[in-house]
Parts: sequence; C-alpha cells; structure tokens
Amino acid sequence: MMFPGALISLAVELTGAGATFPYPFYSKAFSEFYRETGIKVNYQAIGSGGGIRQLLARSVDFGATDAFMTDEELKKAGGEILHFPTVLGAVVVVYNLPVKGEIKLTGDLIAKIFMGKIKRWNDPALVALNPQLKNLSIPIIVVHRSDGSGTTFIFSDYLSKVSPEWKKKIGAGKALRWLTGIGAKGNPGVAGYVKRMKGAIGYVELAYALQNRMKYALIKNRAGRFVRPEIKSITAAANIKVPYDTRVSITDTPSPDGYPISSFTWIIVYRDLKYGKMDLEKAKALKKMLKFLFTKAQKWAPSLDYAPLPSSVVKLNLKKLDALTYGGKPLD
Repeated sequence: MMFPGALISLAVELTGAGATFPYPFYSKAFSEFYRETGIKVNYQAIGSGGGIRQLLARSVDFGATDAFMTDEELKKAGGEILHFPTVLGAVVVVYNLPVKGEIKLTGDLIAKIFMGKIKRWNDPALVALNPQLKNLSIPIIVVHRSDGSGTTFIFSDYLSKVSPEWKKKIGAGKALRWLTGIGAKGNPGVAGYVKRMKGAIGYVELAYALQNRMKYALIKNRAGRFVRPEIKSITAAANIKVPYDTRVSITDTPSPDGYPISSFTWIIVYRDLKYGKMDLEKAKALKKMLKFLFTKAQKWAPSLDYAPLPSSVVKLNLKKLDALTYGGKPLD
C-alpha cells in the first residue's frame, strides 16, 4: 500500500507516552498522520508523570505532559530536553447534581470544597452564588486523580494562585497529598466516578466532560467575570508572551475574557535524538510528526474541544524543530 508523500519507510513506528488530557486530539492527529505518511505512532495515555519518567528512562521516543518539566527534572535528563506546545485545553470542574442550569464557583470556593472544608451542597457560601442549591442538603463527594497527572498540576497550580490556604496546605504538583475525597485513575476514571455518584464533584479536561455530557461550573476569573470554558475563552487565556522554552503557566490568566483554568499541553523530546533504539530514520520521522502536529493537525483541535495554538507559538515551535540534532548534526 502506498501513502501520499510517504518518504520514510513504513517499518518506522514511533512510541510515546504521557498525558491523558490531550489524548482525544492526539488520537485523531496520529491516525491522520498514519493515513498521510504510513508512519504509525503508538501513544499510551498513562498520565503526565508517567510520560516524563519514560522519557527520562529513554524507553519512548517522546513524552507528553500537561505540566512542563521542572528545573530539577530537567537536571536528571542527562541531555537537553525541548518542550513543544501542541494544543490548548482547559480543566473543568464537573459535578453530578439534580439541579437546573449551571452552577457558579470562585477559586476560593473550589479550594475549600477540595480541602473538605465545605461539606454539603447547601452550604451558605455556595447558595449565595447559586440559589438553586438552597434545598439540596446532600453531602459533597470529592473525586480527584490518584495517579501523577498534568490535569492535577493545572488544577492545583490554579488553586495555589487564588487560595493562600491551598498553597500552604497542599500546593501545586502532579501528585498531591489530598485531605479528602476518592482517587480515580486518569481523566476517564474521574469522569466515571462523578457520573455514577449523586453529589460528586471532580475535575477533568474539557473534552472528557463534553464527550460524557457532564455538567461543569462557570468559574470567576481574575477580572471578576464568571467564564464558561469554551474555545474562545481558552484561546483568550493564552493572550500572553510565551518564552522560547515555552514553560509557562496561563492559569489565573489576567485576560478579562480568559477562562482561568486553561493550559498548554506539551510534547517533550531530547534535543539530540541519537540514543537508545533511535536511528536516523526514526529521528526524521519524529521531526516530521511534530511538524504535522503544529501545522496540519491544528485544524482538528476545535472539533475535539481544544483551542488551536496561537500563530506566534506555531512559529516558535517550528524554529525549535530546527534545533533538533542527531549525533550533534542537524536533522534534515
């Protein structure tokens, strides 16, 4: 079988692992990449923490993470690692309540709920924003991630910015010491628990909430507006200057129209690709795949409930692609 424009052997297969947050987008993009080139991409959505660990172990060709690598993690790499933003997404607060309309939440209220300080849905602080909860005297069941997760990092990074108490007691990270709640693996696991349990509240990537037809909250942003998570508000959150290394947080965005729990998600690769089982042909295939993600694949992002990259970030990614080497020599 011949593939249009396939310049690389069909025997080449790329392997990657990491974030569940962008999995619907990657699944579509890698399928279309195979249709166009004949190069198969085997991607395992095991969570951002797993993606970083497997890249550092050099057991995959690329990792994927919703939490950019820390300076400490980069020091362990044994080589320079490059971050490539691939798409923009949002973490949404999902709930299972027998009420009409959307509920409104502030960052402070979310922090108190997920610390176990607000225990029932008719708590006065919640009712003040949501009168429809007045007679709903059922307990709040918190559901959180049990695995190392970029979704958790984004969520906790936001709460650490808006709640001093959260920052002091729990902080930001891919894995947290939770004070309350039920743990579930992956975005699908959290979504599944919340759908099954009346009174449950959790956090998942927007695409998972929409695909599962779940209710999610409007959240008050820094400008004082209750914002619905959608392509327009996620894109607005990224209206900031992005540094060359692209390791930047856009949670609690100052953008007046921005949704406050938005984030880039990244693919991470070693700058020099000569290691392990990576031969020159595979290195070229990886570069080709990355370019496909930043360019052609962006058109599928909105239909999958992700926001496409700003043009300035696409240009930055393409510039960084030229920095990839194989054995110290530039890749064609």
